Amino acid sequence: MRIQAVFFDLFETLITEFMDGSRISKRQYDYMQLLGLSAETFKHEWRNHQDARMRGEHATFNDVIRAILASHSLPVNEANIEFLYQERLKEKHIPFRQIHAEVLELLQYLKQNQIKVGLISNCTEEEVRGWQDCALSEYFDDAVFSYQTGKCKPDKEIYTLACERLQVLPEASVFVGDGGSNELSGAADAGLNVFHAVWFQSWTKSDFKQLRRPSELIAAFQ
Repeated sequence: MRIQAVFFDLFETLITEFMDGSRISKRQYDYMQLLGLSAETFKHEWRNHQDARMRGEHATFNDVIRAILASHSLPVNEANIEFLYQERLKEKHIPFRQIHAEVLELLQYLKQNQIKVGLISNCTEEEVRGWQDCALSEYFDDAVFSYQTGKCKPDKEIYTLACERLQVLPEASVFVGDGGSNELSGAADAGLNVFHAVWFQSWTKSDFKQLRRPSELIAAFQ
């Protein structure tokens, strides 16, 4: 069956937040001073709220912070929360300004060959503020953001929704991702053909065909 669409993950697949193994942005906040929590406690709470954040159960970044503070019976300092929000916006904009040429060449190839292009991203509102104005978005027929749908990878429903919105069959579609959030297994369970993108990471063992460069996906279509 001819491939009708390719769906991509976003972070660490189309864009990356890391360079030479280190995060590009440097997080050097004093959470104890800003929120009354140690850095370790904050990170623990942030991870605990992961699913709720991805599904949009907290409408905004600020709401997540308020919920964390409430769980520790700590006072809310709106100015400090807003400071962290603005810093996070700056941090999350950085990868959108540094699109790799080979990624764009892959997207150009897909569009030139009348293959639909979709995005399936586990994300929150502030993480994808840079999407609409970045060089990637013009190549995409649709973008499914988890926080807007209440569904997130690896749940089968988010892949099914993405296929329905592009009016393509899962078995005639490809999913490309770095493998975070068990997204590759989720895509396979939903019936999509799966490729593991490792161009932004070191080689890792995988049950799926690996792509070490974006151009290798082009070769798979030829």
